[in-house]
Amino acid sequence: MPQLRCRLAQADLRAVPEARRALRDLLRHWGRPGRSEIAELLTSELVTNALVHTDDDAVLTATVGPDGLRVEVRDFVGGLPGPRAPEPEERTNGRGLVLVQSLADAWGVRPHGVGKSVWFRLAAEAA
Repeated sequence: MPQLRCRLAQADLRAVPEARRALRDLLRHWGRPGRSEIAELLTSELVTNALVHTDDDAVLTATVGPDGLRVEVRDFVGGLPGPRAPEPEERTNGRGLVLVQSLADAWGVRPHGVGKSVWFRLAAEAA
């Protein structure tokens, strides 16, 4: 199974676009172009959340298998996220996990001893 695993430096402003580019490379042969765009968007949201709402690096793991794509972003800071109502219109935050919840076929949060993983899945059959 094709897999991507990379560490994302919290202080690196290029981390989000580099994560999208790496995911795009992984998905190039997946054969689901519409789902690839959704995967990039949702990955950007998870990576951005991990880097903005924590003070440490994160790890991105993505796997393409016969059932579809699974993306996971792990950070090393406590506190479990969840979807919340977006801030007033003039603010741009608060929509990330709402997008993940709306567009992913499945998603969740898994606590670890230190930190947590937020993941989503896009099914192959939903091309």
